[in-house]
Amino acid sequence: MSTITSPPPAVPPGRAVLDTRKESRKVAVGSFVGTTIEWYDYYLYGTAAALIFPAVFFPEDDPAIGVVKAFATYAVGFAARPLGGFIFGHYGDRIGRKTMLMLSLVLMGVSTFLIGLLPSYDAIGLWAPALLCLMRLIQGFAVGGEWGSAVVMAVEHAPKGRRGLFGSFPQLGVPAGLLISSGVFALVSSGLGQEAFTAWGWRIPFLLSAVLIIVGIVIRMAVAESPVFQELLDTDTRAEKPSREVIVHHWRNLLLTIGMKMFQNAVFYIYTVFMLAYIRDSLEMDYQVGLNAVMISSVVGFLTIPGWSWLSDKVGRKPVYLAGCVLGTLYFPFIFVIADTHSVLWVTLGMVIGANFLHDMVYGPQAVYFSELFGSKVRLSGASIGYQVGAMLSGGLAPLIAASLLAAQDGATWGISLYIVALGVISTVCTLLARETFREKF
Repeated sequence: MSTITSPPPAVPPGRAVLDTRKESRKVAVGSFVGTTIEWYDYYLYGTAAALIFPAVFFPEDDPAIGVVKAFATYAVGFAARPLGGFIFGHYGDRIGRKTMLMLSLVLMGVSTFLIGLLPSYDAIGLWAPALLCLMRLIQGFAVGGEWGSAVVMAVEHAPKGRRGLFGSFPQLGVPAGLLISSGVFALVSSGLGQEAFTAWGWRIPFLLSAVLIIVGIVIRMAVAESPVFQELLDTDTRAEKPSREVIVHHWRNLLLTIGMKMFQNAVFYIYTVFMLAYIRDSLEMDYQVGLNAVMISSVVGFLTIPGWSWLSDKVGRKPVYLAGCVLGTLYFPFIFVIADTHSVLWVTLGMVIGANFLHDMVYGPQAVYFSELFGSKVRLSGASIGYQVGAMLSGGLAPLIAASLLAAQDGATWGISLYIVALGVISTVCTLLARETFREKF
């Protein structure tokens, strides 16, 4: 008697059978390279806002006020990030993750390139900072869609039991972009000298963005769409209005992700942006000390971000994330005590401890944790909106608030410490209220 066996599931027309392991690695590499390029563009602005833009776009101000105004334009980009997260999240859950990745990359590249062409305040007056703000808004809108799309793609392609590790690849784009932007900035400035660099050389790192964007587009074109989204597409089970559904039906997880994001994002931009100005202006040390500390921290991040993410695959997202919030909050006030030693070694070590061994405990698992808190139909919308609203409320304002507090308190730093500790308490409480997700079916 013969046995009748069912034929294997048919592959939908027009779709090739993928080597899932090979595709997972390809997506991981593509996510890393693409986010590296986007964050290069984004962090380049932060470095320039701390060191160059006060003189180029706000030359008539007192130096301290010029820094505050430059950080204000820096914060403008964060105002556009929730809008980017909302729109890119909605269409990423409706028409695909890959399309949104390509669009965000192009928008970021064009706006960064145009910053390198902007006339100075001396040339066109108030139009110069106005155009600078416009380009920063476009940058913020683009990065608002980039993070969620890249993270969800990497996590949804990940092999079983390794979502945390694979989710860290887009996160690695942050230290890589920071390292490259700081490195190019330092290389060009040291090669040209401070006078020539302030006059015109600062434009070179921004103009180089055009080359990097072309590389990113080529790499991302070779990446397949997320299998999770493809299944939603094949079965026609996508959410009709994913962003609205997140706000109406998943509001609790949305509020928790916003709160969980706040400490991490604020403390990161204090270490990597505000401290550059603090080291140069308040400590009166060579600004290269801050740039070098950021670059060293970026290199260490290549170990700590995937390391903490891998640990979250073993012991859970919540223990690692919670430990980072608590320890990072307790440590932060000591960064100014360490910096005030005026020791290059201690300044560098203090920033590495805060940014890598504590901040990265939160940032590493953040991608997979936020993704797992939302179902596949609204995953991109939920993760993106929560991440970007939290970033706007904390990271975008952190350097501006810190610079304002420093100026108002005649150089005292206790107000900055209280501000960051308050955010740390918020993130700790939200993490305690969030559920554990690492053993859940995806």
